[in-house]
Amino acid sequence: MPAPEELTPPEAARWAARSGLPLAADRHHVVAATANHIHSVVSRLRELDFAETPPAAHRTGEERHDAAV
Repeated sequence: MPAPEELTPPEAARWAARSGLPLAADRHHVVAATANHIHSVVSRLRELDFAETPPAAHRTGEERHDAAV
């Protein structure tokens, strides 16, 4: 049984339908698993302490683009 904060496949189908994106029945589980994974990653990121790290927009100098990335 999923943890209380996890999205279940039926809930994923319901939210998708409410958003105008009805899902095929075989996609409910995959969409719920993907949403739960994204939620866990975002939760971990929120726990990070960035302290004095400025946002990337505050960099000085000209922005460089590396084509290898």
